[in-house]
Amino acid sequence: MSHSMTGYGQSARHYGGYVIQFEIKSVNHRYAEIVLRMPREWTCYEDGLRRLVQRHVKRGRIDVYISKERDDSSSLPFVLNSSIVQSYLQAADELSRNFGVKADLTARDILALPDVLQAPDLSLEDSSQEDGWEAMLQDGLEEAVSGLLRMREKEGLHLVRDLESRLMKLDDLHEELVRLAPEVVSDYRARLKGRLNELFEGSLDEHRFAMEVALFADRSNIDEELIRLKSHFEQCRGLLSSREPIGRKLDFLIQEMNRETNTIGSKANHLALVNRVLEMKAELEKIREQAANME
Repeated sequence: MSHSMTGYGQSARHYGGYVIQFEIKSVNHRYAEIVLRMPREWTCYEDGLRRLVQRHVKRGRIDVYISKERDDSSSLPFVLNSSIVQSYLQAADELSRNFGVKADLTARDILALPDVLQAPDLSLEDSSQEDGWEAMLQDGLEEAVSGLLRMREKEGLHLVRDLESRLMKLDDLHEELVRLAPEVVSDYRARLKGRLNELFEGSLDEHRFAMEVALFADRSNIDEELIRLKSHFEQCRGLLSSREPIGRKLDFLIQEMNRETNTIGSKANHLALVNRVLEMKAELEKIREQAANME
C-alpha cells in the first residue's frame, strides 16, 4: 500500500540512569531529507541512525529528535561529587574569613547544593557501554520509525481511496468525451452547410464542401488522445496498488494527462466537449494536490 509523506512516531527508553525520548515526524518534500537533532555526545552514532531511517523512508522531510533526562525513578545509587563539595566548603570558609559571614553548613545544606549528588554515568565508567548506547539508540529509533510508518500507511490509504474515486470520475468524463467526439464533425458540417447555403443561395459546391469538412475532421480528431488518456488512467490504478514509492511516477502521469486533456480542448471546437474538458482539468488538479502528499 502506498504511503503518505505525513506522519509522526515516538518512543522512550530507560538506560544508564537516563530517560531517552525519541520523536520523528515527516512532511512533504521533493526528495528524502533527514535532519537529526540529539545531544552532541551521540554524534558518533549519527550515520547509523540516519541509515536506519533511510531503510524505511524513501521520500519526505524527516525530522528526528532524540533527548535525554535524568531518570528520577532509576534505582542507580547517587554518588557524592567530592570535588564539588570541596569547592563549596572552600567558598564558605573564604566568606567567613574575608567578610565575617557565619558558615555553619550542615550536611543537609550541602546536599541541597547543585551537582553535589550525581547519578553515575555508566558510559564513562565502562567503555563497553558504548556498544550498549548505540544498540539502545537504534532500538528506540526503530520503534519510533515503526509508529511513523503506521501513520503514513493509514494516511496513504485515505489518499489512495480519494484518488481512486477521482479516477472513476475521470473515467465517466472520458466516456462522455468518446460519445461526444463524433458530434464535433457532424455539428460542424451542419453549421458550415447552413452558412454556405445562406451565402451562395443554395448553389453549394459539394466537392469543396466535403474537402473542408474532411480537413476539419482531421484537425479535430481526438481518438489518439482519448486512447492515451485511458492508458494513463490504468497506469495510475496500477501505481496506487503498488507497495513501492509512487509519488514521482504519479506526478509524471498527471502531467501527461493534463497535456492530453489540453490537446483535446484545443482541437475540439464543440461547447459540450470543452465543458467536459474543463471538468476533467479540475479533477486532475485535485488529483495533483493529493498526489503531492504521496511518498
